Amino acid sequence: MKKSVLTRYRVMAYVTGVLLVLLTLGVIAKYLLDMDGAADFTKIVGIAHGWLYVLYLVCAFDLGSKAKWPVGKQLWVLIAGTIPTAAFFVERKVSREVEALVTDPAPVAAQA
Repeated sequence: MKKSVLTRYRVMAYVTGVLLVLLTLGVIAKYLLDMDGAADFTKIVGIAHGWLYVLYLVCAFDLGSKAKWPVGKQLWVLIAGTIPTAAFFVERKVSREVEALVTDPAPVAAQA
């Protein structure tokens, strides 16, 4: 497996995780604190998170299929983008496991 597959997954996990935390804070500000502007913030962040979550799903599924994960593990990684802060913990655990499978194409030394 190429390192780029893991890198794409890691970037999307962080982006999805940050947007989900922002969305959660926006919902708290909108409904519990009744703050001005929270509705617009929640709408924009919610749309961004929704579209980027789809990209996260694609990247996570690609990683899982190349790592040959069982279905249960694949589902847990896919659902992690919907639970605030879970994406960060799952990403760290997955990265440690998958780094052993990553092949870093090193230049082949010229034989003389």
